[in-house]
Amino acid sequence: MLTVIILTLNEEDTLPQCLESLSWSEDKLVFDSGSTDRTCDIAREYGARVVQRSFDNYASQRNAALCETVSEWVLFIDADETVGSELANEIKLAIQHQHKVGWRIPRHNYIFGKLMLNAGWYPDYQLRLFKRDAGSYFVDRYVHELLDLKGSVGNLQYPIIHQNYLDVSEFISKQRAYAKHEANMLYKQGVVPRYHHYLLQPIRQFLWRYITLAGWRSGYHGILLCGLMAYSQYIVYQQLSSLRDMDSEAS
Repeated sequence: MLTVIILTLNEEDTLPQCLESLSWSEDKLVFDSGSTDRTCDIAREYGARVVQRSFDNYASQRNAALCETVSEWVLFIDADETVGSELANEIKLAIQHQHKVGWRIPRHNYIFGKLMLNAGWYPDYQLRLFKRDAGSYFVDRYVHELLDLKGSVGNLQYPIIHQNYLDVSEFISKQRAYAKHEANMLYKQGVVPRYHHYLLQPIRQFLWRYITLAGWRSGYHGILLCGLMAYSQYIVYQQLSSLRDMDSEAS
């Protein structure tokens, strides 16, 4: 009735804890994009099915994973996330609710080892639990994917636990990867970077997270994370500019 899907690429450090928290699930699918470490071996040791597919973007990867199960319901979990017993029980009850086709799940994000409850990191609802045949991911949304779900959606109470970014270097590395995909989306939309974008977009991002989303409540930790997210916006437009420069040189 339910398949739990985990997208992976070289996740040998985090996958064991993730899969241990999913022992209640009878069908676990590790959808791998070419790991060179022990990720696939670990998945099989924990009784998960393993399917491999070359990565192109997150939306396509998730849509391809949906085709690898016939379960009525699917739950997407990342390799650096865990599901506690209270959430597991809530999920089991939720999929009996035939008036809903999907459920948003709140998430506890631990960033640099500290639980972050402000600046947009909580409740951080994730639409991860849904009926397989009721939705698919928008193919033009390469990163921070959006699910196109047909039907009524509810909210669960208990959170996914997300060990998100161990240190600043990992934060910047991942944000650069996300920025690359976001820049590609903007490029395909015909967005032209202007000089003011490099200053105003990071400032808007910082003020939105620090003031509107109350990042200030988290003290220095809030200032640091809001600043890093502002820097990520600068990277997006820097990479967008590089794409347009390469296009100009090619023509």
